[in-house]
Amino acid sequence: MFRILFRLYLVTIVSFSAAIYLVPDLVIKVFHERFVTYNLDYSRGLQTLMVKQFHAVPPEQWPALAEEMDKEFQPLHIVLTRNDDADFTLYERERLQRGENIVRIGDWGWRTLAVAPLNQQTVVKMVVPPDPLDVNLLYWSINVLIGATMLACLLLWLRPHWRDLERLRGTAERFGKGHLDERTQISPSSNIGSLANVFDTMAGDIEKLLNQQRDLLNAVSHELRTPLTRLDFGLALALSDDLPAASRERLQGLVAHIRELDELVLELLSYSRLQNPAKLPEQVEVSLDEFIDSILGSVDEELESPDIVIDVLLHGQLERFSLDPRLTARALQNLLRNAMRYCEKRIQIGVQVCANGCEIWVDDDGIGIPDDERERIFEPFYRLDRSRDRATGGFGLGLAISRRALEAQGGTLTVESSPLGGARFRLWLPVSDQ
Repeated sequence: MFRILFRLYLVTIVSFSAAIYLVPDLVIKVFHERFVTYNLDYSRGLQTLMVKQFHAVPPEQWPALAEEMDKEFQPLHIVLTRNDDADFTLYERERLQRGENIVRIGDWGWRTLAVAPLNQQTVVKMVVPPDPLDVNLLYWSINVLIGATMLACLLLWLRPHWRDLERLRGTAERFGKGHLDERTQISPSSNIGSLANVFDTMAGDIEKLLNQQRDLLNAVSHELRTPLTRLDFGLALALSDDLPAASRERLQGLVAHIRELDELVLELLSYSRLQNPAKLPEQVEVSLDEFIDSILGSVDEELESPDIVIDVLLHGQLERFSLDPRLTARALQNLLRNAMRYCEKRIQIGVQVCANGCEIWVDDDGIGIPDDERERIFEPFYRLDRSRDRATGGFGLGLAISRRALEAQGGTLTVESSPLGGARFRLWLPVSDQ
C-alpha cells in the first residue's frame, strides 16, 4: 500500500506545486493590465499623501524629507531619483514624464515598486522589499502543512480501496491454488464492488465448469472400467481353450489393447484427482537416498535394454526431507519411464538439498526436446511428433501428471538441455511449512 500511496502522493504534490508556481504567473501574464490597474488604484492614496508632503517643503529639503520618511516607512524604502533613471523601462519613463504614476508587480500580482512624479525631473520611489527569512519560513511551513494534510486525506481515501484490493488479491490467489469456493465477500457499496462482483461471477462459472468436467471424467472413467474388466476376463477365458495359433494371436492382441485402455483410464483418474490441489498433500520425512532407491527398484523391470545404465548422484550430505512420498514417487516414476523410452544408453539422477528445498533432476542421453516444445509437453495428451506411435509415446499424460504432482506440493517441474545430450527434467520441492 505504501508504494501506491507514495506514487499517488508524489504525483499529487508535484502537480500541486507546479500549479502553485505556474498558474499564478500564467494568470498574471494574461491579465497583466488588470493587475497593474488594481495596484495603481491600491497605491494612489499613499502616493498622493507622500507627494503632498514633499510639495509642502522647498525642493532643497526633499532629500532630508525622503531620508526621514524612509526611516518612518520601514520596511518600505522611500528613494528620490530622476524620471530618466536607467532602472526604468522606456514605457515607465514615458509615463513618468507625462506625470503619471507607475507600479511594478511581482509574485501573485503584488506590487514591488510604486513611483510618483514630484516635478518634471524628480520622482519618489516606494520600494517593497522581499519578505524576511522568518516570514518565508512561515510560508514554507504553511505549504508543508498543506502537503501533510493532503497526505492524510490520501491515506484515508486509499485505505478502504487498498483493503478491498488486498481482499480481492488474496481471493484470486487462493482460487488459483484450487480453493474454488473462495469469493471476495466485498460489499457492493465498495468502490471496487462492481469489479468484485464480476470476479465472483467468473469464479462461480469456473468452479461450475471444473466440477462438471471432473464429475464427467470420473463418471466416464469409472463406467469404462467395468466393461473393460469384463472383456479382459472373457478373453482370458477364451485364451484358456485350445485355439488355432492365428486366433490365439488375435485374441492376445485384443487383450493388450484392453489393458492399454484400462491403463489409460487409470491415468485419467490420476490426472483428475490431481486437478484438485486444494486437498493438502501428505508430508512425510523420508531418507532421500532410500527413497530414490525404492523408486529405481519399482521401474527396474521396465528397462527395455539391459545395456541402459542408471547413475545416481547424491550431492553433499542428504538429510531427511519432508515431502509427499506418493505424489513425488509418481512424478519420478513417470520421468524415469520417459527417459527409458528415449535414452540411448545412459540415465542419470541427481539429488541436492539446500536451505530452501530439494532439487532432483533426471538426465538422459537421447535426442532431447526442441525449445519451442518444452512447455507444451506438459499439456495433457500432447506428444511430440516423433513419439506418436504407442511403442514410445504412451498416452501423453505422464508429464502432465508429474507436473501436477509437484505443483500440488508447491514445487515446480521444468525441462532443459542435459549435459548428457538429451533432456533434463528438473524437480524442485520447497521446504514444508508444516
